[in-house]
Amino acid sequence: MTDTYVALDLETTGLNPKRDRIIEIGAVRVVEGRETDCFSSLVNPGRLLEERICALTGITDEMLKDAPEEDEILPGLLSFIGDDILLGHRVLFDFSFVKKAAVNRGQAFEKKGIDTLKLSRRFLPDLPSRSLSSLCSYYRIEHTAHRALGDARAASALYRKLAALFYSGNEEAFIPQELKFQAKKDTPATKQQKERLYNLLERHRIVTDYNVDRLTRSEASRITDHILSEYGR
Repeated sequence: MTDTYVALDLETTGLNPKRDRIIEIGAVRVVEGRETDCFSSLVNPGRLLEERICALTGITDEMLKDAPEEDEILPGLLSFIGDDILLGHRVLFDFSFVKKAAVNRGQAFEKKGIDTLKLSRRFLPDLPSRSLSSLCSYYRIEHTAHRALGDARAASALYRKLAALFYSGNEEAFIPQELKFQAKKDTPATKQQKERLYNLLERHRIVTDYNVDRLTRSEASRITDHILSEYGR
């Protein structure tokens, strides 16, 4: 059985790795079934958080304003993960955000992973919910919900519990699987795009929750189109 891995969890501004950003990273290294190290950091996403994200995570804009940005924190995270297998509850979600960040830096990030959500769906089909919080409550696992390090530790504890109960006779279900997510490198917004957007924002007196100079080309185009449809030229 796989008993050496890195349990990973992220808190993000939303669910889409192509346009949302990481706001917190939590990772736990487990070697032969025992935690040996951890990695934890808030991440400045370069935009204000929606109220629903603040309510869900307890993370605020004030907490993030002096946090490192994604480019600063990523090398340390990739070094921490190294060649280990990833583990998480819906691990493809967390993998996709890290891979997107890595691709933006021109780095490869390919991994195998173990998904405790898939395992719980297979072995606990009759439970009303298989969210991490519900499963931790069901198995009485200590859990700090919706904070990255707490979720990573909880996923690791859940994996060990599921393995203890169901591994024997179901070994194939616990084999790490290749994680697949197609990511393209973001292209920074052009000077012309930024100038046009600044002009629109000034003309219509729009207060933004993002930094125009950090927008990608697709983000700048999408925001410009939205302003034009909402306010006209």
